[in-house]
Amino acid sequence: MRIATWNINSIRARAERALGVLERWDLDVLLLQETKCKPEQFPVAAFEEAGYEVAAAGLNQWNGVAIISRVGLDNIQTSFPGQPGFAKEDAAGALLSDPVVEARAIGATCGGIDVWSLYVPNGRATADPHYRYKLTFLEKLNAAAAGWLADNKNVFLAGDWNVAPLDHDVWDVSVFEDGLYVSDLERAAFNAFGTTGLREITRDADGADYTFWDYQKLRFPKNEGMRIDFAWAAPAVADRVAAAHIDRNERKGKGASDHVPVVVELNDL
Repeated sequence: MRIATWNINSIRARAERALGVLERWDLDVLLLQETKCKPEQFPVAAFEEAGYEVAAAGLNQWNGVAIISRVGLDNIQTSFPGQPGFAKEDAAGALLSDPVVEARAIGATCGGIDVWSLYVPNGRATADPHYRYKLTFLEKLNAAAAGWLADNKNVFLAGDWNVAPLDHDVWDVSVFEDGLYVSDLERAAFNAFGTTGLREITRDADGADYTFWDYQKLRFPKNEGMRIDFAWAAPAVADRVAAAHIDRNERKGKGASDHVPVVVELNDL
């Protein structure tokens, strides 16, 4: 069984690329982030013609997550238990709106595994309210994961975590003066999933050192990237991992996303 996660940065702009990734890697499940569309705008027909089912969540042209599967798509959930919402604040910290649960998580049972496609908030800056939202999102997700493990669920949590857990997960840690992506609090929140009982299963992936290269400043040709796309899995799923790959070639060419797919191969039960 092969499962991949990919921040596609607009499914409508890159549907053909997604179909190419499905075929090239012979994927059973593809988890997408930043689809940037409402479910009714998702190009479902193209994937159904290729033999896949689609579940998507999206509120507008921002965020958005999806699961594309050819091994079943059951028990679809468009948020995890306790998922926090985000509300804008003024300069004094007063709320300007009610919190909104954004389209940042979608889960379903595919081939006997409870997969989740996750788009963790960016944080924007360590002094920004969005940073607190990011930490709360990770905390609540970890609490949900603890509940799933207690229920012996075969969970697979993958996506764009917007955290670089190690210094060498960015091309030059000194560039990150604000600390976003590499701050102690973000890294602690990320690593807490391991304390809960999950295992990160892509650390030894081949193919590239990074999973994201910004469009600006020739970051990709210079290989000035970041590794911020990961997968955490329950022990029973982690024990099945045969290999993991970072599809660096997907960053090449006109119209590429700024992220690339991360592919996990699982041995059959």
